[in-house]
Amino acid sequence: MELFPALPRESWAATKETLHRFLQIVGKVRLAASARRNHWWNVPFHLTGDGITTRPCGPLVDGTVFTVDFDFTAHRLRVLTLDGRHTSFSLMGLSVGDFYRAFTAALSHLGIRTLPEHPYPFDLPDAARPFEEDDEHHTYDPAAVGRYWTILTQVMLILEKYAAGYSGKTSPVHHFWHTFDIAVTRFSDRLVTQDRSTDPVTREAYSREVISSGFWFGDERSYPEPAFYSYTAPEPDGLERQPLDPPAARWTESNGAHIALLPYDDVRATTDPRAEILSFYHSAYAAGARLACWPADQLCRNGVTDPQIRVPPRTL
Repeated sequence: MELFPALPRESWAATKETLHRFLQIVGKVRLAASARRNHWWNVPFHLTGDGITTRPCGPLVDGTVFTVDFDFTAHRLRVLTLDGRHTSFSLMGLSVGDFYRAFTAALSHLGIRTLPEHPYPFDLPDAARPFEEDDEHHTYDPAAVGRYWTILTQVMLILEKYAAGYSGKTSPVHHFWHTFDIAVTRFSDRLVTQDRSTDPVTREAYSREVISSGFWFGDERSYPEPAFYSYTAPEPDGLERQPLDPPAARWTESNGAHIALLPYDDVRATTDPRAEILSFYHSAYAAGARLACWPADQLCRNGVTDPQIRVPPRTL
C-alpha cells in the first residue's frame, strides 16, 4: 500500500467536485444539529478508521442523537442513532441531487427532521443552484476516493504529531467540508479587532491570532495541485521574506495575503516525506510566531505542561 499515492487534481477532478458537494450536504446537517463552538470547531468532520464522521449530533427535541459517517472503504454513507437504529446507502452512481434525496430520506426513515438550513453549495461556482437540482456532478471513482482517504489519514497523523508540539490553545485536527482541506490551528489568544462589516464566519474563525497548517487537494481558484500549507492571520509585515524548509517550500500570494506552500508531489519524491512535512510546518510556524511576537518559550514546549518534567523550548 502506497502511503503517499499520486493524486493530481485532473485525475479525479469530476469525482472531487461530486464528493465535495456530498460532504457539504452532510456538513450542513452537522452545523444545524450541533452546539456552536468557538472558531466553528463543532462544524468540521473528524477521521475514523474507515472514513470521516460528523461525530454524535443532537440531542434533537425528541432526544434523538445521531451520527453520519462516510465509509471510504465500502463506499457507503451510514446514518446511526444512539438507540441502535441505522441505515446506509452506496455512494457510487449518484448525482449530487440523488445523494441529497437519498440522504434526506435516510434521515426521515430514522425520524430525524434536521435538514440543511441553506441547501445550496457554499463558496462554489454553482452556489445559486439547490443541491437537489444538481445532476451535473455525478462521478464517483472509488479508486480515486481510496487514494484521497489514504492521503487524509497520513496527513492527519502528521498534523497530530505537529499539534502535540504546542502547549497553547490548539484546535482539533479536522476536515473542513466547505474548503475540502484538513488542518490544525495554533492560537496566541490575542484578540483581533474586527468591524461589523466582516462576515460572521470570518469574525468567529479569526477572533484570535492564529497560525494554521494543513493540506488541500487543489482547486481551480487558489492553487491547482495538492499541497501542504501554512498561514498566519493577521499576517505580520515581512512574512513572505522569511525562510522556509525544505527547499521546495515557497511563499505565494493568495487573496491579498501570503501563504506558505509545499507541493505534495515534491514531498512524495523524497525518502522521508513525514520529516519533510514536519520541517515545513515548523519553519512556517516559526516565521509567523517570530514576526507576531508570540511567546514561543511558553507556548512551544513539545506540548508538555507538567511542571515536574523539564522539556527545553523548541528553538525557533
